[in-house]
Amino acid sequence: MISRRIFLKALLTGITFYPFKNVLAYQKSKRVLNMYNIHTDEKLNVHYYSSGFYNPEAINKINYFLRCHFTDEIKEIDIRVLDLLCDIKDAVDKNGEINIISGYRSPVYNDFLIRNGRNVSKNSLHLKGLAIDFTINGVSNNKLTRIAKSFSAGGVGKYPEFVHIDVGRSRYW
Repeated sequence: MISRRIFLKALLTGITFYPFKNVLAYQKSKRVLNMYNIHTDEKLNVHYYSSGFYNPEAINKINYFLRCHFTDEIKEIDIRVLDLLCDIKDAVDKNGEINIISGYRSPVYNDFLIRNGRNVSKNSLHLKGLAIDFTINGVSNNKLTRIAKSFSAGGVGKYPEFVHIDVGRSRYW
């Protein structure tokens, strides 16, 4: 028979390590993003993570690439968004090219879109570097949406032209 002390130690150990279960399960040795920005006509193929370390130079290149195309303003994109985008891409095609519709969106551009009748949020997570709109060549938006939802990492929106992902609260539209 198991003693109460051993049971409580085992329970505490399980509770302590449970939150890290998902992190350890999805740990990759390498992360690569191959992207095309539809607004700037730029391409970027960058290896931004390897063996437990993010490459600061590669992250800076990604932040520049995902800048607001309207104002050229650069904002740091949350690493969780990049990792989610990479995970989605890897689930469909490790070598696939991601078409970026919108990364960071400056307040000036967001206001411009609102004034011109576009259905964008006044408090969009794009303004904080917490969201990306994208497509992947040869993959339906239905499939991308299904895969994005499977990660339960934040918001997922399916639009006719693209899929939106963010690392805000979990919600779907």
